[in-house]
Amino acid sequence: MPEIVLGIESSCDEMAAAIVRRGTEILASVVREQVDVHQPYGGVVPELASRDHVRTVSQVVAGALRQSGVSDRELSGVAVTVGPGLLGSLLVGLSFGKALSYRLGIPVVGVHHLAGHLAAAELCAEELRPPYIGLVVSGGHTALYRIEEGAAPALLGETRDDAVGEAFDKVAKLLGLPYPGGAALSATAERGDPRAVDFPRPMQEEPGFDFSYSGLKTAVALEVESRRPLDEAAVADIAASFEAAATDVLISRARRALREEGIGRLAVVGGVAANRLLRRQTAAAAGRDGFRAFFPPPEFCTDNAVMIAAAGAHLLRRGLRDDLQLTCFSRVPLSEGRWAGGGED
Repeated sequence: MPEIVLGIESSCDEMAAAIVRRGTEILASVVREQVDVHQPYGGVVPELASRDHVRTVSQVVAGALRQSGVSDRELSGVAVTVGPGLLGSLLVGLSFGKALSYRLGIPVVGVHHLAGHLAAAELCAEELRPPYIGLVVSGGHTALYRIEEGAAPALLGETRDDAVGEAFDKVAKLLGLPYPGGAALSATAERGDPRAVDFPRPMQEEPGFDFSYSGLKTAVALEVESRRPLDEAAVADIAASFEAAATDVLISRARRALREEGIGRLAVVGGVAANRLLRRQTAAAAGRDGFRAFFPPPEFCTDNAVMIAAAGAHLLRRGLRDDLQLTCFSRVPLSEGRWAGGGED
């Protein structure tokens, strides 16, 4: 196992760096958010995100080194997110990581962003080991995977349209809530009645493991239009009812996967895994069904570099290395073993 690995994450609007020792010990984690940059526009502006990364990447990495108490000469490897994500943002972190590895004469390895999220769950719970079901829920991804030791994650099902995090953000905008929308919607939902509006639960009873959120989003839009002007109570009730419907589908599909795959462990990862209702309802389902549910701490659900350093350390331990031709991508399946840590290079 490489002794000390630097992780760099820049796939969207966070620039993050972290130092992890032996793949399990977190020495430092620094995350620079860009809420103030994108708030005037109500969403992430890719060009502004990448420009801010250019200005801050060296400061964030230096901050992680200071926090860890180690020097760059003590690093044994650099792990950097290569996708999926915004290409301009990814290129900033990747270019810095490759340049640093070249200067220090240490290996660099590219990490799939979703493999990083799954690594965060394993890092934060020693008892979580394959086989398990991984539920990845974020602004860009909603998918179920079967995780096996020494093999690439097997995709069981994914969203056919919108990701659940994207639906949270778009519904928040429909309700006139501030950016970032997902967090604002969840806070508002705590003041509402989740039974006030009987929103649909798309695909909840369908066979298989796929998801769909476009119909739920449309149902919310129609409800909002029919009740204008909305007062605070109506906004809270619609938010709570939407959140209940969205999380019900996630939990029911995950429960189906656990039953049909014959597995008793579930890891929920990604930005939406920080949602408090999802955590409570999953814990309740685990108590009823008898499976074990694992969530990373909220700070490791949203984008961070600890997860990239941990996943990179695993790849480096397997002898995987990348050269300076390493590039980034906007999309690629996690089921390709190279990125997930299974299969051959």
